[in-house]
Amino acid sequence: MARFTLPRDIYHGKDALEALKSFEGKRAIVCTGGGSMKRFGFLDKVVSYLHEAGMEVQLFEGIEPDPSVETVMRGAEAMEKFQPDWIVAIGGGSPIDAAKAMWIKYEYPELTFADMCKVFGIPKLRRKAHFCAISSTSGTATEVTAFSIITDYQKGIKYPIADFEITPDVAIVDPELAHTMPQKLVAHTGMDAMTHAIEAYVSTANCDYTDPLAIHAIEMIMNDLIPSYNGDMNARDRMHNAQCLAGMAFSNALLGIVHSMAHKTGAAFADYGAHIIHGAANAMYLPKVIAFNAKDPTAKKRYGVIVDYMGICDKSASDDDKVAALIKYLRHMNDELKIPHCIKNYGADSYPAAQGFVPENVFLERLHDIAVNAIGDACTGSNPRQPSVEEMEKLLKCCYYDTEVDF
Repeated sequence: MARFTLPRDIYHGKDALEALKSFEGKRAIVCTGGGSMKRFGFLDKVVSYLHEAGMEVQLFEGIEPDPSVETVMRGAEAMEKFQPDWIVAIGGGSPIDAAKAMWIKYEYPELTFADMCKVFGIPKLRRKAHFCAISSTSGTATEVTAFSIITDYQKGIKYPIADFEITPDVAIVDPELAHTMPQKLVAHTGMDAMTHAIEAYVSTANCDYTDPLAIHAIEMIMNDLIPSYNGDMNARDRMHNAQCLAGMAFSNALLGIVHSMAHKTGAAFADYGAHIIHGAANAMYLPKVIAFNAKDPTAKKRYGVIVDYMGICDKSASDDDKVAALIKYLRHMNDELKIPHCIKNYGADSYPAAQGFVPENVFLERLHDIAVNAIGDACTGSNPRQPSVEEMEKLLKCCYYDTEVDF
């Protein structure tokens, strides 16, 4: 038996934020990040609409990018004191992911972070509060997914929390919020969305319910991401929908080792002054993983179907040619979006550099542990080709040096 789960309500389109006026409850805690939502007036609107709904409102602000276990625990403490019956998270993936983890701890104070990371092992939520997610970026789609990513900085590892229980009750997908994204964020979140859709389509958990969402998202992202990056706000609006469709697909079809590798490399070199930003990591690793997965006949055929829908190769071409065309197209997108092709050339500012911020000797020293951690990631199990630790090491080397995947 399979399961397909989405938020109960998805409010979308211009002025979707006003749906908050209809919420019923006594107290709402609003979780948000670094200030852009306040700066552009959206946070004030959220508070105003919740007041209009008759609720007392408390803010939990300052959630950092790549939120930490410590931030989650602080937020859960604030919730325990305030006792909200609505948790409203607004911003990019980080504040929403953090709020999801806070929600678990609020409802079950005895659970440890390790307990939360047991895949599909969260007990029933909604005993104390319901959850509303309002996304301001067009990539993570965490507003409609059963996932949250939290970083343990002591270990330098990003951990996915995966359980249908943390699928929000309400998602608000208002394109006006996405107009505030800086250009670099448009690029990274857009390629994150493309990775979601492609990985969902070739995942071993794909099904008739997820395939149409993944394919349509790929078509939309292909048409709209680069124009959105270059300032076309109509394309930006469509991208906000496209990433949400990709999220609906992967939340139910799951992901693959592009994400496993991104999770385990993202904070692995933080002691050298930067993170490998999640969306950029996905963009760099996706072409390599496609080449690796295409050794599996079923995956190769499904990549061919993606290419047929994209129209970037003659339909009569072989699946090998179609896979090559897909890899070439994705690398072209990275060039257009100023995303490097490999870790070696990934600068501390995330732009291409002659020498990136991760030294070769440090990468090689940490390679084995990163590979072991990536194999153990929650996303690996649904990848169409299961790598050994040795193969994962070789694949990560290809992602460092931008060399061909021939194994």
